[in-house]
Amino acid sequence: MIPLRDTNPHRTTPFINYIIIGGNVIIFLFQFLLSKHYEQIIYTFGIVPVRLMTDVQTFNFDTMTFLPLFTSMFMHGGWLHLIGNMLFLYVFGDNIEDRLGHLRYLLFYLLAGLGAAFTQIFINPVSQIPMVGASGAIAGVLGAYILLFPTARILTLIPIFFFIQLVELPAYLFLGIWFIMQLVSGMLSLGIGADAGGVAWWAHIGGFATGAVLLVFLKRRR
Repeated sequence: MIPLRDTNPHRTTPFINYIIIGGNVIIFLFQFLLSKHYEQIIYTFGIVPVRLMTDVQTFNFDTMTFLPLFTSMFMHGGWLHLIGNMLFLYVFGDNIEDRLGHLRYLLFYLLAGLGAAFTQIFINPVSQIPMVGASGAIAGVLGAYILLFPTARILTLIPIFFFIQLVELPAYLFLGIWFIMQLVSGMLSLGIGADAGGVAWWAHIGGFATGAVLLVFLKRRR
């Protein structure tokens, strides 16, 4: 299922959301231009759980122990990875920024990304596969959206074999199906490695839950 737009208007210009989207695109272009050093960049600025856990266990902290927790949120493994994440952020992020306010939304986004990363590290602390991508933080946006706007309509593209179907789904159904897919995939991955197939399913689950919890503390009172 691919979200194309929602029918939920926002009152303010979501410029933080636009900046985050623009930042992700620019950083990916830098990755593309420096493709000769792609693997080195991913391992340096992505989160490698076993490396982080080793530093924590040995109390060997430096800048590169914690910097990847943030830089990894703005890196992607390919064009489809980037486009898919930015589409979700474009569709759902503006309303969350509208409800939280600009600075609170930025704080919310970063904290949701951290919650996603720590969940994945907790599930698979010995993984040597770098974690990159905005999907954990975006999952936090989805967790807040389903609580704030459960009945908003989401125009959804559903490919069925060679046919394409456009339908409007309520947000609770679209995001509920999305979360169940992440949860089932995460549970199945436990037997073969929690980052099976290169997808950090538990980061999505942890980000979604973190976003729902953060909403309680960061939502502006009307």
